[in-house]
Amino acid sequence: MYGRLIFIMQTYIQLSNLTIYKDKTVSITERVKDLLSKMTLEEKIAETLCIYAKKGNFQDDDGNYDEEKGKKLFLTGAGRIAEVGFVENSAKKMAELTNKIQKFYIEETRLGIPVIFHEECLHGQMVQDATCFPQPIALAGTWNPDLIEKVFSLVAEETRCRGGHHALTPVADVAREPRWGRVEETYGEDSYLVSKMVVAAVKGFQGSEEIIDNKHVIATLKHFVAHAQPEGGSNCAPVNVSESVLREVFFPPFREAIQKANAMSVMASYNEVNGIPSHKNKWLLQDVLRDEWGFKGFVVSDYYAIKQLEERHFVAKDEKEAAFQSFTAGIDTELPLDECYSNITELVNEGRISY
Repeated sequence: MYGRLIFIMQTYIQLSNLTIYKDKTVSITERVKDLLSKMTLEEKIAETLCIYAKKGNFQDDDGNYDEEKGKKLFLTGAGRIAEVGFVENSAKKMAELTNKIQKFYIEETRLGIPVIFHEECLHGQMVQDATCFPQPIALAGTWNPDLIEKVFSLVAEETRCRGGHHALTPVADVAREPRWGRVEETYGEDSYLVSKMVVAAVKGFQGSEEIIDNKHVIATLKHFVAHAQPEGGSNCAPVNVSESVLREVFFPPFREAIQKANAMSVMASYNEVNGIPSHKNKWLLQDVLRDEWGFKGFVVSDYYAIKQLEERHFVAKDEKEAAFQSFTAGIDTELPLDECYSNITELVNEGRISY
C-alpha cells in the first residue's frame, strides 16, 4: 500500500493550507505519513480493492456512465478502477469519463484520495484507435532497446492522455515452453534478451525521472514467476524447476527491471512454483522481491487469481482464507474485483492481520 500511496502523492496536484498530504511543497514521504495517520481502517482497506469497469457497475442499461450509480459506488472507496476503455472506448470520451470520476474522488470523498486507472498495454493500449505496435516477440527481434523504449514511451503518453496511470505490462516471462499459447506476449526464450527488452520497456512507460510525469505511467512486471514454462504448455499449469533455474533463467528480467529501471509494480503469476501458488508464496514476494532485490513498489494479483487459491489450487477453504494467504504473502491489491479482499476488515477484527 505504501508504494501505491507514494505514486498518488506524485500525481496529486491539488493544494491545501489545511493538510500536509495535499501540500506538494512537502516531501512525498511526509505527505504519505500524514495521509496514513488520517485514514480509517476501512479507507486503508479500500486502497487494496478494485472496481472492474467491464462489469457495468456504474453504467446504465445502454452502457453509458450513470453518475448516480457511480457516486454510490465510488463513495465506498477503491484504490483503482480497471479498464475504463470497456465503458468509453474513444479517446475523447474516455478522457472525459476518467476526469469526471477523478474529480469526484478528489472533491467529494472524505480525504480526496485520487483513484488509479489501469489498462492493458501489451503492444499498445487495448482500446479503440490506439496505436498498435507489433507483439513483444516481434519487437524483441529488433534487438534494439532504444527503439523499444521509444515505442512504450508513446504507448504511455497515449494511455495517460485517456486518463490511465498504470499499465499491466511488460511481460517479463522467459518463454521456455513452445506449446504455451502466450509465447507472443514475451520477448523470447533468452533471459539476457528478455532482460534488455523489459528494462527498455519500463523506461519507456515510466520515464527516467524519479517522479512519474503526466506523459508516463506505472509499468507492471508480469508474471512473477516462471509463468512461461507451464507443465504441458497449459496456461496456469504448475511449474516445477530448481531454484538455480529460477535464479539463472526466470528471475533476471524482473530483477534487472527493478534495479535498473525502477519498475514500480509487479503482478504475481497464476501458476504454482514447486507446489506453492505464487499468490501465497512469501519466499517469492517477500524474501526475494523485496528483501533481496529492494523492490519498493506494489504487487497486484492477476485477474481472479486470489479466488483461485480456493477454486484452482485448493489451498484455501474460502474467500476469506484466500485473502489472508495472499495479503500476508505480499499481494497489495486484488484485481479486478474485491471478491476476497473485502474480507480483510473481518480478518483485522479477528486479529489475524495486524492494523
